[in-house]
Amino acid sequence: MSTSRKLHTAWLVAIVTFFVLLASAAFRSSVGVMIVPFEDEFGWSRSAISLAVSVNLVLYGVTAPFAAAFMERFGIRRVAVAALALIALGTGLTLVMTASWQLVILWGLFVGLGTGSTALVFGALVANRWFVKHRGLVIGIFGAAWATGQLVFLPIISQTIEAFGWRYASVAVAALAAVLIPFVWMILADRPSDVGLRPYGAETDATSVELAQNTTHSGWAAARTAIDGLVTAMRTRAFWLLAGTFFVCGWTTNGIVSTHFIPSAHDHGMGATMAAGLLAVVGIFDLIGTIGSGWLTDRFDPRVLLTVYYGLRACALVGLPLILGPGIDPPIIVLMILFGLDWVATVPPTAILCTRIYGPERGPIVFGWVFASHMIGAAVAAVVSGAIRDTAGDYATAWYLSGALAILAAVAVLFIPRTQGARSAAPSPV
Repeated sequence: MSTSRKLHTAWLVAIVTFFVLLASAAFRSSVGVMIVPFEDEFGWSRSAISLAVSVNLVLYGVTAPFAAAFMERFGIRRVAVAALALIALGTGLTLVMTASWQLVILWGLFVGLGTGSTALVFGALVANRWFVKHRGLVIGIFGAAWATGQLVFLPIISQTIEAFGWRYASVAVAALAAVLIPFVWMILADRPSDVGLRPYGAETDATSVELAQNTTHSGWAAARTAIDGLVTAMRTRAFWLLAGTFFVCGWTTNGIVSTHFIPSAHDHGMGATMAAGLLAVVGIFDLIGTIGSGWLTDRFDPRVLLTVYYGLRACALVGLPLILGPGIDPPIIVLMILFGLDWVATVPPTAILCTRIYGPERGPIVFGWVFASHMIGAAVAAVVSGAIRDTAGDYATAWYLSGALAILAAVAVLFIPRTQGARSAAPSPV
């Protein structure tokens, strides 16, 4: 038996998982700083490039409900390695692409599937299998890696593009994904029992969590249950309100801000690196917003919190085109901080509402599909905003449309049932 002073392998697994989540989120969002370089070199329209982003976002979201099923069927390590290989292949082959449809295949399909398989569900599975003690802390750290990774690396990627060109940035992304593969393969065992250990903090040789995950239920059965859960949840009004407002959440964050803020700033004369730095500010303050939102969700009505979050976001979206310019002034910094504070703040109250309405066992299934609607909303926004820019010559209408949708969501969340109104029609657990 190992001594208490020896570092438990669970922490090594957690470190590798942290970096995979951090890097995967950065890979998915990095295409935002490449839109203008693609446009300049290939002459593709903004809407054509946005189509690749849209496919990426749809697959990123839709993959999430099924990622756990494939990890159960084939193992966490194998799926994570395959996902990183897809990311490396997709970004690496962009060096030889000559048509916009190839960008859709490479960055949309390959990178979308890869990053979708290494999103939050990946971190949750690792935390549940490897940790009994400090499990909540580890899940929180993984969530922070996923949320912050989407934005904080954009200045580095942008500087690489400005100094050396977008191809060097693509090579860097592909190389980093490839470098992570051997670490995942050597360190990330599927379960503690595979290496003769107990989960960290477990007092017996087999915890209830690990016993449950070693049952004969196949990954395909889990996938089938996820689909059944969607069909059943769709019969309730609560699901449509939750999914609809989270659709708007995706529209107003990943869809327009992550994808089109840097091109929009470019239209106003701001450099890409400076614009990416502003998005990094959003990434930093979203840590404060997410932690604070979790604390508030335990004490106040989640519906009221969501109304406040969407309302503040609407103000920021409407105000952005009015103050965006070639330089960084105090008003734009205030708006970026506001974006950051409510960027992921909508997740805790939305997740809690899913649990309260559909129950602790059924709620996560429903939330998986609600999260998928978030990414579908982001995908639609990426295409629509690009088309608006091509038609109108600027993004002003796209920003105002996003603000109007945020106001609509701020009102709609008040009609979500407070608790257990839809539980009788909720899907059955696995």
